[in-house]
Amino acid sequence: MKTTLYYLKLATCILIVMQVISIMSLQAQDYLITFAGEGGSSTVNTVNVENLTQGKSVTINGTDILHLKAVVTDIENTLSDEAGKVIFYPNPMKDFAKMKFTLPMTGETIISMYDVAGRKIIQKQDLLERGQHTYRIEGVGQGLYTVIVSSGRYKLSGTLLCPQSRKNVTRIEYEDASFIKEEENGIKGTTAEIEMQYNAGDRLKLTAVSGSKSTVITDVPTSSKTIDFSFVSCTDKDGNNYPVVKIGTQLWMAENLKTTRYSDGTEIPLVTDNTEWIKLTTPGYCWYKNDDATYKSTYGAMYNWHAVNSGKICPAGWHVSTDAEWTILKHYLGGESVAGGKLKETGFLHWTTPNTGATNETGFTALPGGFRGDGGTFNGLKNIGYWWSPTSGGTSNAWSNSMYWSGSDVFTMYSDIYGFSVRCVID
Repeated sequence: MKTTLYYLKLATCILIVMQVISIMSLQAQDYLITFAGEGGSSTVNTVNVENLTQGKSVTINGTDILHLKAVVTDIENTLSDEAGKVIFYPNPMKDFAKMKFTLPMTGETIISMYDVAGRKIIQKQDLLERGQHTYRIEGVGQGLYTVIVSSGRYKLSGTLLCPQSRKNVTRIEYEDASFIKEEENGIKGTTAEIEMQYNAGDRLKLTAVSGSKSTVITDVPTSSKTIDFSFVSCTDKDGNNYPVVKIGTQLWMAENLKTTRYSDGTEIPLVTDNTEWIKLTTPGYCWYKNDDATYKSTYGAMYNWHAVNSGKICPAGWHVSTDAEWTILKHYLGGESVAGGKLKETGFLHWTTPNTGATNETGFTALPGGFRGDGGTFNGLKNIGYWWSPTSGGTSNAWSNSMYWSGSDVFTMYSDIYGFSVRCVID
């Protein structure tokens, strides 16, 4: 009998140790990331979070907390309001427990209870007003339970312990509510905790927006912290706002230029005819295949070198990236043979497979916008990206930098006066 009891106790201890190890493993890579603004604005309106390693993304409010977790299950996937909790009393429960939570907005609400194995015990759905609500829980068997309250984009969670079995028919019944008056301009001061699955070493690209300003940062989080975005204005005469990214000591536009007017407000000639384009000795621009509706927002415009050489094609306070600045950039990234991979957008949404070496660890997000070449024809979309430098070798040739789908290089080229993309650098 004593031997049997010994082995039962030993088995129980082993089980507890295994559960502790399991819980510890789930807590690995468990970081809380908050956001702050500086420079041109101290307010962060929204942040688009892209996991470049996994190819997943989510857009959250700048006041939200990004919760990076190694494992996110149905039980753990919680988006919390300022209170962020489901409260139970008494807890541990006796014959019954009352559950209290606060919703930040009116909506269809789902209440789900799970046991430690992740099995759903019961689910209830109600249309609830914004405010505080109370439910009664009874008929729960012995064990530890997680309750998730989900309403729109908000999710709250709490844990309930039942030390003795009250197993009957499990019920969750509504009791009462305390409503909160809606503010005239909507909910203010609400903070949500947004969970995102994260593995050690995953690289995140974070694009923060504050009014008309936008800043890109890439990061591989290893702890909880606050990420500061330095906001700088980059707006052309058409009113296009460009995100910016700091790489080394340089501040670059993180998108291709798409203005149709110079910084002084005068129009850049739009040239669609192939014959007219190849004969140009004056500035001109176009869209890939002359289709702005399809290509403008993603790839920007194509400019001939005369437009680039005007010195006023970029937003005020910015200039076309020079060949010397491209050289500094490539050197900072380890040389031209690897720099392209660190600059190119990841995946195959825009680049043709295999998109060799692409990590976008800089946040530059180079795209293969193609070019307008011999005979005024369009080529290279999804395969090649070309970017002008305002450095001429004469009247018919100029320097440019290019990247390809099949390699990690950045090539410096001496080109005819083609139609290429443009990236600007702050003065």
